[in-house]
Amino acid sequence: MRSRILRDIKARQAIANNEITRQAFKYITRNETLPARVRHQAQLQLNSMPKNSSPAYIHNRCVATGHGSGVLREFKLCRFQFRLKALNGELPGVKKSSW
Repeated sequence: MRSRILRDIKARQAIANNEITRQAFKYITRNETLPARVRHQAQLQLNSMPKNSSPAYIHNRCVATGHGSGVLREFKLCRFQFRLKALNGELPGVKKSSW
């Protein structure tokens, strides 16, 4: 489990490190006022960047267990850990509903 969390952290750091250059290359490739050759070169540079620097490859994981499905974005916890922490009162503003 720990290795999945570490891999996720490493991927998020790679995205943060390459974000500005990736945005610059994307802007150049989409700018139709520039010559086609310049846009093509920018697209090639964008394609040569590492795959893990793309935000599309990020998968939300539970910070407690590393579980990859059923993750609540707001709390970054899987549904089971969310339930446990909510019942123990560890999440501020969350309580069990009753009607």
